[in-house]
Amino acid sequence: MNPIDQRGLPSHPEAEKLILGSILIGAGRLTEIAAVLGPEDFCLEPHRRIFAAMKALDGAGRGIDRVTVATQLQAGGQLEAVGGVSYVATLDEGLPHLSNLDTYVGIVRDKATLRRLIVAAQGVIDRCLTMGDDPGRIISDAERTLAQLGAANTEHGDWLQPGQVIEQHPGGLQQLICPIAGGVGIPTGWKSLDSKLCGLHLGDLFILAGRPGMGKSVVGMQMAHWAATHGFPAAFISLEMSKASLIQRTIAAVGRLDSQRMRSGMLDQDERRRATLAAAAIRDLPMFIDDTRARTSPAVTAALRKLKSRAAVKLLIVDHLQLMRSTGRHDKRNYELAEIIGDMKHLAADEQLCVMVLSQLNRECEIENRFPQLSDLRDCGDIEQDADVVMFVHRPERYMKNRDRPELRGVAEFITAKQRNGPMGSTRMVFLAAMQKFEEAYSERETESWNE
Repeated sequence: MNPIDQRGLPSHPEAEKLILGSILIGAGRLTEIAAVLGPEDFCLEPHRRIFAAMKALDGAGRGIDRVTVATQLQAGGQLEAVGGVSYVATLDEGLPHLSNLDTYVGIVRDKATLRRLIVAAQGVIDRCLTMGDDPGRIISDAERTLAQLGAANTEHGDWLQPGQVIEQHPGGLQQLICPIAGGVGIPTGWKSLDSKLCGLHLGDLFILAGRPGMGKSVVGMQMAHWAATHGFPAAFISLEMSKASLIQRTIAAVGRLDSQRMRSGMLDQDERRRATLAAAAIRDLPMFIDDTRARTSPAVTAALRKLKSRAAVKLLIVDHLQLMRSTGRHDKRNYELAEIIGDMKHLAADEQLCVMVLSQLNRECEIENRFPQLSDLRDCGDIEQDADVVMFVHRPERYMKNRDRPELRGVAEFITAKQRNGPMGSTRMVFLAAMQKFEEAYSERETESWNE
């Protein structure tokens, strides 16, 4: 026998009855209750119909009591189905003022969530038993369903007045109006960039975009390494490169080594010593890499939450957006990417970390031989809309039309094209190709004339 048949679905009829009774004796409570519960959250069918009748009365601007509710049900031919006038009359009979109504609402909501989880799990079991679907598709659909249930069950925070926000801010008013110089975010590793961004902020979605070959992965790994070095655990999910390749790059950057010579086994004795010292320097850093090709948002979320049981991750980097897939079915790719971006935005807020998503740009800026702009974000306008920060990695020497211009060798810029809480602008950089590393350009460079 099915275990569900033996135990029954989770429910609490008494809590449901108390909620309906409280509305009868104080109709003003319906608004706050309806913000949390719907008719479908009640387990008993009569309670669903009575609650729906109450909502209909409230929507029509009519009072709610025994008589009006019974009349509304009668008009819809549902009065006898709920037990008649006598049952409606029992709802508020002898009911005192309920000081803990919120508790009853929470109970009913939790029971409804458990029932939905059971139904979803039963659906997965049925699909597995029929063996008609691909296991990967079943897993993806299950992940998405659970993620949707989790989002629907998330409680809203309290409404706060300005003074309460100030009091609850870490460090109080002084830290809010006069934070530590350089900002309160996670440092990027480049002082001039930090002065523009004030660091990477928890809860933000950061889009790092560029044409292929511009060095987006290099920037991501440098930021992860710098954050970890300064006590901010960082996670890097690579959908493109292996763990070993990423660590090789990091060793080359930290040890200031020629990465190609290291990959080909051509390091001399002194270079091997520097590589060994660089490896020792990064060995125990709270920097975590996953290259298992977790291509869906629920898979990324599951991987992050598993890691957070080991380390208080503050920075998550996903490389890259165009290799991700949604768990739903979409007619157009831009709808799919919009869903993924929305998921990453919610992940940043829910887990209170900075989520950095690497993204490709379309070909227009390269064809027109110009600086990239927000309209070049590939496949999806929601990237620009949902992101808190959009930054482009730009190296004009990578454009085909500039390949024969030696004066552009190593010239690079980080272009902050959008920042919700700060200025836009450009940060001049130098790309050290042999070391696969970006450094700040300390001398003034004429980067404005490269596309003339």
